[in-house]
Amino acid sequence: MRSPARLMTGTATAAVTVIALGLTAAPSAYAGDDFGRLEITPATAPPGAKVTVNTTACGPKGSGIGDANSLDAGDFEVRKGTHKEVLVGQFTVPHDTRPGVYEIVVSCDNGKDAVGDLKVIGGGKHDRPDHDRPSGHVRTGVGGSVEPNSTQVALGVGVIGMAAVGGLWLLRRRTESTEGS
Repeated sequence: MRSPARLMTGTATAAVTVIALGLTAAPSAYAGDDFGRLEITPATAPPGAKVTVNTTACGPKGSGIGDANSLDAGDFEVRKGTHKEVLVGQFTVPHDTRPGVYEIVVSCDNGKDAVGDLKVIGGGKHDRPDHDRPSGHVRTGVGGSVEPNSTQVALGVGVIGMAAVGGLWLLRRRTESTEGS
């Protein structure tokens, strides 16, 4: 049995540990580090790219409107995403956007704003083909069967003939051994 002093020491140590852990964990839970932050993916995009933004600033049941007018992409809707308390929206970087850093803002219906920066690389018109499928001939080669010569044909027939003769010989040997038994 443990002595009362030893029980008190263990209990006091456990209590101090719990309090210390609680004090160190509490500030991070209420600090709001992500509050007002707008996550932009990709953070660096060329003209014509689709950009996704998400934030937790609007709260679990919030909604908002995104503003990408700084790069002439206009406003976009921000809706509840698949993750809890995260709102998600998308816009496309216009093809004629010049390289630089552009501020993207989401205004939540709870009155809070989330702000992030998008870096645009490249610029001008984005060269894209007029069609989605490849066209023209595919040059893969055909492995020597374009011009069969008589030597190759004779060798092929010889190999097949030898395999047939070997197979017949094995079958005949097998039947001879079963007849003798």
